[in-house]
Amino acid sequence: MNSTSSRRRFARAAVAGFALTGLLTACGGSGDDDSSSKSSGPITLDFWGWANGQEALVKAFNASHKDVQLKYTKVTDQLTMQKQLTNAVKAKNAPCLVQNTAEYVTSWVSQDALADLTQYIEPSKDKFNAGSWAAGLVQGKVYGVPTSSAPAFTIYRTDIFAKYGLKAPRTWDDFIAAGKELKKHGIKITNYAGEDPSTLEVLAMQAGAHWYAIDGNSWKVNFQDEGTLKAAKVIQDIIDNDLDSKLSFADYAAVQRNYDNGGTATRQISTWQMAGMVNNFTKSFGQWALTPWPTFAGEAAKTPAGTNQSGGVTLVPKQCENQKQAAEAALWMSTDTGAVKTMASPTTGNGVMPALADSDSYVGEAISQKLLGTNYQPAQQVVKDSLGTVTTDWAFGPDWTAMFTELQAGWGKVVSKEQKVTDLLAHMQQWTVNDLKSRGISVKG
Repeated sequence: MNSTSSRRRFARAAVAGFALTGLLTACGGSGDDDSSSKSSGPITLDFWGWANGQEALVKAFNASHKDVQLKYTKVTDQLTMQKQLTNAVKAKNAPCLVQNTAEYVTSWVSQDALADLTQYIEPSKDKFNAGSWAAGLVQGKVYGVPTSSAPAFTIYRTDIFAKYGLKAPRTWDDFIAAGKELKKHGIKITNYAGEDPSTLEVLAMQAGAHWYAIDGNSWKVNFQDEGTLKAAKVIQDIIDNDLDSKLSFADYAAVQRNYDNGGTATRQISTWQMAGMVNNFTKSFGQWALTPWPTFAGEAAKTPAGTNQSGGVTLVPKQCENQKQAAEAALWMSTDTGAVKTMASPTTGNGVMPALADSDSYVGEAISQKLLGTNYQPAQQVVKDSLGTVTTDWAFGPDWTAMFTELQAGWGKVVSKEQKVTDLLAHMQQWTVNDLKSRGISVKG
């Protein structure tokens, strides 16, 4: 929700897949795990990624391992990664380690492109928190080693809320009520970028929706379940009452200036997005605080599942000849204390929260004291609590990228009031069922 423009670019990258038949193609680790014994010298594993800090990670790994070495290639971004990995898989020269995110795991598994890492990684399950662990699972098998957690929370302008006698919203009803009060003073409660339907996605997750689910040997599609309709009502109320800014992330600096100047008073974000605020703000440092995501009335706190924003994983393509060593290297990068600290820091890494079961000690490094001022200490508890409420039952379907692109096309019309959220959902229901059928995938819905 309110992600950067990179989220929009990712959605446009339709991963060119192989023919998809059945629910998921048969997947497993067919690599030759004993190949290292057939050659002299250390095994070299190609590692593709884009995150800041990975070069230092590779250097540290290579210094501490004699039998396995990593060769790092920095890819521009997530969009480029999907294209290059698609081409590499087709050419049968895929790397052994690939940075990726939760949304793409099922799509790659359905293309028979990933190694089943269960036997290598599942013994380390207890090292990871439940939300992060779920990001790499498909039908109970491990296809991705978690690299980051998915805390999510509301960041809001304390000075603006205090000026107009408002408290941090605890429920979505509170959020809308606060938005109506702020509107009287020319301030928006949130920003809905017309190109970014992740707003709908993550609110549906929080409400308990399941757009995709596995039902026997078929995929079940439901864009009109109770959870989705609850999310749709909140969004529609915000749009109908003109409580949202409509700033495109195509001009990211302008969006940040709007927050800094007080034009929009809240965001639902994760830790890494604070870096963009710190780098672009000039006026409002120390006037921000964190509060949990608003809940639906009468419901317990729930944080949306890991997404492209923060649900990071390391994948091992099935073509890798040294899958065991690749899995072990991925595990080291996600659990070694020095490696985790490097990546958690917004200075040496990319500022995301680790995937570890006990990530509390990293929270202070992953949020900005400059941005939060005297609210820095209480903010740490908000992040810690969020990590314990991440939903783990959300499934990304095998055509997620194509689906999200179609959703994106309709979302702009929702934001501009050309259609209702429920109209978009009805369209997505039929479109997604037809799309899966066109790919030869068994589907119900």
